[in-house]
Amino acid sequence: LVSLAVNLGLARSTLGDLPEDARKVIDEAHREAKEAIAELSNLVRGLHPAVLEDRGLDAALSGVAARLPIPVRLAVDLPQRPSPTVEAVAYFVVSEALTNVVKHARATRADVTVERTGETLRVVVADDGAGGADLAAAGGTGLAGLAKRVASVDGTFSCRSPAGGPTVITAQLPCAPGSP
Repeated sequence: LVSLAVNLGLARSTLGDLPEDARKVIDEAHREAKEAIAELSNLVRGLHPAVLEDRGLDAALSGVAARLPIPVRLAVDLPQRPSPTVEAVAYFVVSEALTNVVKHARATRADVTVERTGETLRVVVADDGAGGADLAAAGGTGLAGLAKRVASVDGTFSCRSPAGGPTVITAQLPCAPGSP
């Protein structure tokens, strides 16, 4: 799909002598290819990685941290696994937060703490970057998307990110009494 979108974009920009009807068809196909790419990206983001299901949150987060270009200190303390839904939300909070650290924070390191105390799974992602992350300005993606995902399981989400840093993202996810 990416190759198709690139080729359609090239055709649109280099074939200036096309009739208007042909140009409209190429423009529409280009737009649809880009939309399909975005939809697939969103779908993939919503899938559970196999390692999460098979080996749990610690292993899945270790894989995420290992792929980053900055050092990540990871501390996971789970006396018992949370439900698959809560585990998936915790995974995506950490994964997206670390992606944001790499993309936007100009950080040299990050710290991730995941701990279950009683009926609450607490997830904290902190970095030593420039700060200035703004949940309200996210416009439905990024941090706002994480807040919605956390709220979907009746959890709480906060982002503290003063100018100059550090940024600290905290999610508290409820674990049903007596559930794994």
